[in-house]
Amino acid sequence: MIEVKNLTKKFGDITAVDNISFHVDEGEIFGFLGPNGAGKTTTIRMLCCLISKTSGEAKIAGYQIGDSNNSLKIRRIIGLVPDNVGLYEELSAYDNLDYYGKLYECTEKQRRENIEYFLKMLGLWDKRNLPVGDFSKGMKQKVAIARALIHNPKLLFLDEPTVNLDPEYSKIVRDFILGLKKEGKTIFLNTHNLDEAQRICDRIGIIKTRLLTVNTPEQLEKSVFGNKIVIQLEEINESILAAVKNLKPKNLTVEGNKIIIDAADPLKESPTFVKAIVSAGGNVQFVAKLNPDLEETYLKIVKETK
Repeated sequence: MIEVKNLTKKFGDITAVDNISFHVDEGEIFGFLGPNGAGKTTTIRMLCCLISKTSGEAKIAGYQIGDSNNSLKIRRIIGLVPDNVGLYEELSAYDNLDYYGKLYECTEKQRRENIEYFLKMLGLWDKRNLPVGDFSKGMKQKVAIARALIHNPKLLFLDEPTVNLDPEYSKIVRDFILGLKKEGKTIFLNTHNLDEAQRICDRIGIIKTRLLTVNTPEQLEKSVFGNKIVIQLEEINESILAAVKNLKPKNLTVEGNKIIIDAADPLKESPTFVKAIVSAGGNVQFVAKLNPDLEETYLKIVKETK
């Protein structure tokens, strides 16, 4: 659905996006993570044909960006929830959506059905006739999400879609995104919400002007921290440590009464370590596989990249 090769964007002497390459498969939820100023929004704007690229290539559903003949074709098959919602504040929520539906040449029946569906889904149907200028930031964000979907796009770009939403409606939007995936839509998600990315993204790219890495959340965590076994003991003594070291683990650390061991296959190797500890007189309280979360992984990757 999206193919990006050596894509670069410069603003004068400043390089906002530096030679990035990645792909997004059809039907995938692809998360784009990075600190402020990393190039996330700039990348979306290039892919949505809102700003020109400096160099490199990108295709959306086979259409080359940067080709004026393709810009309208691309915009017809994508939806965008930008970082700045940009609604017509004097118009009602219903009229905002109806206006954009007309721009996309949706029939009156399509507009009517889609507007009702999305506003009900997002809890705004009762406020459909009120001007959006009177809405809270979170309510405006919901209208922007509905606007991006009014023409039933194949590909949806979301730039921080839950940033102004309370926890209840953030969950509604996350579930809604997962529902769109089930319908076969492709989602490109810019977010600072690492928990959100871990919950719903199939793969994640981490950008800091350059693309640092792309992988599934699970593989990102594994690539940074590896597999580790955590063995909690009642107490640790030199005999127990010697018994574990005799097995020649790749790496061993002690934190309080916990022994943490690097392991290629924790399920296979854990019984061997436990048996050695028990034979040395150790009292094992629990054994677990260490599962670092995406936040730890993200921070480590970003901090280690200058």
